[in-house]
Amino acid sequence: MFQDLTHSNISKFQVSEFILMGFPGIHTWQHWLSLPLALLYLLALTANILILIIINQEATLHQPMYFFLGVLAVVDMGLATTIMPKILAILWFSAKAISLPECFAQMYVIHCFVVMESGIFVCMAIDRYIAICKPLRYPAIVTDSFVVKATVFMALRNSLATIPVPVLAAQRHYCSQNQIEHCLCSNLGVTSLSCDDRTINSIYQLLLAWTLMGSDLALIFLSYVLILHSVLKLNSAEAASKALSTCTSHLILILFFYTVIVVISITHSAAITLPLVPVLLNVLHNVIPPALNPIVYALKNKELRHGLYKALKLNIKSN
Repeated sequence: MFQDLTHSNISKFQVSEFILMGFPGIHTWQHWLSLPLALLYLLALTANILILIIINQEATLHQPMYFFLGVLAVVDMGLATTIMPKILAILWFSAKAISLPECFAQMYVIHCFVVMESGIFVCMAIDRYIAICKPLRYPAIVTDSFVVKATVFMALRNSLATIPVPVLAAQRHYCSQNQIEHCLCSNLGVTSLSCDDRTINSIYQLLLAWTLMGSDLALIFLSYVLILHSVLKLNSAEAASKALSTCTSHLILILFFYTVIVVISITHSAAITLPLVPVLLNVLHNVIPPALNPIVYALKNKELRHGLYKALKLNIKSN
């Protein structure tokens, strides 16, 4: 009888929406963060669209490596667009309310895009491994069919593996608090408000991180160990330098991407005493890489720099 009464109370007080409070501890002046965040978002959209235009227009860039870079640009724009309009609405118009279905949908898309970005990094690492360690077999192995199959596999893997995250979160009962001390619907932030046990949510989040992100990182690490081993065997220092130069931009982005994830995981344990840090890092991790990725590639890649120069030159002429 007591259990029936408890279940009745939980159903009676089930919340209909969440309130995204923004950045914890700085609610009174958090609107000042809207300018740098809006500029980062605008930069991410502009830079990635420009990358896609350059890759499409330049025949010399119709290669597997640049196809993966194009997919990464699409993923980056999708990730930034999933969170930034809502964050800016919170900071500019105090539009903090978000319905439960919308919140769970945002949770799914964020997880899907983040894991997809990790998967594309794996594809790019494998591409570089084959190009450097097995150059004569590269055209036969990394064909258009291989590129399409790898991309589709990553898309299916990530879209299916992340479905349980919002599904499990939606099965929780939210019967009392509905204020989320965050700018977006993070899994742990949302489920921390539930009135029932959320152990399964935490377990699956951890399992997802170790199986997908962990295996991706292991494959990337293995690829670059083999690349380094192959490069060190080269007799020419110039050839070794040229081989490694094609990987530097990729390594910079990978180090930033996974380092921030590790830092977020570590700082999340200190969220009770300093909750702003993991929230701020979480937001920045979803907006800085989309803005940083195309810039790093454009600066470090000669072909992209040449394409960018031609595109800007055409724009100048047209004006």
